[in-house]
Amino acid sequence: MKLFWKEQLPLILFFTAQMLLVPFVYGLTGEGRPVRIILYGILLSVSVLGIYLGYRYFTHRAMYKSLSSEEPPGELFNPPLGDAALPEAFHERLAQFEGLYREQLHRHQSRTEQHLTFMNRWVHQMKTPLSVIQLTLSDVEEEHAESIREELERIRKGLDMVLYSARLEHFEQDFAVEAIGLLGATREAVVENRALFIRKGITPKFEIDPEARVFTDAKWFRFMLGQILTNALNYSGGPGKEVVLTAEDAGEHIRLHIRDEGIGIAPEDIDRVFRPYFTGERGRQYLESTGMGLYLVREIAGMLGHNVELESTPGKGTTISLSLRKV
Repeated sequence: MKLFWKEQLPLILFFTAQMLLVPFVYGLTGEGRPVRIILYGILLSVSVLGIYLGYRYFTHRAMYKSLSSEEPPGELFNPPLGDAALPEAFHERLAQFEGLYREQLHRHQSRTEQHLTFMNRWVHQMKTPLSVIQLTLSDVEEEHAESIREELERIRKGLDMVLYSARLEHFEQDFAVEAIGLLGATREAVVENRALFIRKGITPKFEIDPEARVFTDAKWFRFMLGQILTNALNYSGGPGKEVVLTAEDAGEHIRLHIRDEGIGIAPEDIDRVFRPYFTGERGRQYLESTGMGLYLVREIAGMLGHNVELESTPGKGTTISLSLRKV
């Protein structure tokens, strides 16, 4: 109703000015006219205006209601906005835009699907030559083999990151929440990164109840832990440190803390480390960061219903906490 009065306000103002102008003109001509006749003319004109406004609102009410609604429609431009000429023409025009929009959206989705399919296939194809190179390292001198293994591990982790990033687009089709043992899952993640632990000279330490069980997706959870552990190891600052994994009972949830003794995060960077491609001061210093690890952790955690928190003190280390629903 508010939109209707807003649209008709200019007409009402012009009509009011016209009604006031007629008696004024009569006064200028000097021809006396009974006040009763003038008032009767004004009343008749107001009645005609009222009938017009009522007819206008009745024939356009569907359009006004649709345009004034704050809730998004289920369908873009359905049902029609009325049988009057203006609402019908307006609806037909919007329907044309809807058709164009749906066509472009379908084209974009098709290109995205093709891109994701290509990325998935490409990553899997690249893993085959990596495995072959890994096998042939037995014929290479140990001095050079270790360096090659290190670079191969970096490539493998990079490919995994690409693969999981692509799968995020269809996360709902690629996860299954189940009850898993927390200690076993964390140990598997550490074993997957054992080469990096050895190379960095870092010792993992577990303070997790063997009976602790949580609801999550084992594959995605292991990937999240891998990203967190990789960050902890890359920014450890030197050998002889520890990465401590602790489980805390928090009622309906279990809070998993992954604490390192590394270089920490600058205070001005803490609020930005979960942004995509953000490396920060430490990442630029150590040249190890892609800026995607913690971003993927928060995205995956959110989709699984987990909560992620981060605390850090420069020079003392960083603690990342995952809140997981307890079995």
